[in-house]
Amino acid sequence: MGKNRLEAFSDGVIAIIITIMVLELKVPHGDSFDTLFPLLPVFFSYVLSFAYVGIYWNNHHHMFHTVTIVSASILWANLHLLFWLSLFPFVTGWAGENHFSSIPTMLYGSVLFMAGFSYWLLQNAIISSQGEQSLLKAAVGKDLKGIASNVLNALAILLGFWLPLVSLAVYIAVALIWLVPDKRIENALSATES
Repeated sequence: MGKNRLEAFSDGVIAIIITIMVLELKVPHGDSFDTLFPLLPVFFSYVLSFAYVGIYWNNHHHMFHTVTIVSASILWANLHLLFWLSLFPFVTGWAGENHFSSIPTMLYGSVLFMAGFSYWLLQNAIISSQGEQSLLKAAVGKDLKGIASNVLNALAILLGFWLPLVSLAVYIAVALIWLVPDKRIENALSATES
């Protein structure tokens, strides 16, 4: 299978995820700024999740520039990633509505962790399919950034039981680490074109 169909399907699912998240933002009853304040946690959770979905979309796009043939393992790994991303609207709404209390914050982090883990599985399925000398393997190397992100998210899940706001700070920090576009794949692609 060529990669265009997989990329188009993934883009569509991600667009729907973002649409569902924004539809969870409810219009306040009233016309003053005071009516907006109770909605700030929900809006903040939306912004954080939107950033994460954008990060995954961006990196997914770059990663698939290295793919030449889509194998069955890549298809299933991609679906696994999309499954975890599709849970973002639920955990986003629950965490925001409950002002990032312990259990919603821990579940939010669990979905972040599983999305990161499934992205790692997809990356490894691509490397396995393309071979150890693949462009993606050369670009990500040992993927310390990806591993560190998942370790931080796992620690934040555990902290969420006692210190949910510290967990939230860790989730924000991980997003900030990835918010600056990852140039590893772009640099590897540029090197092969030279």
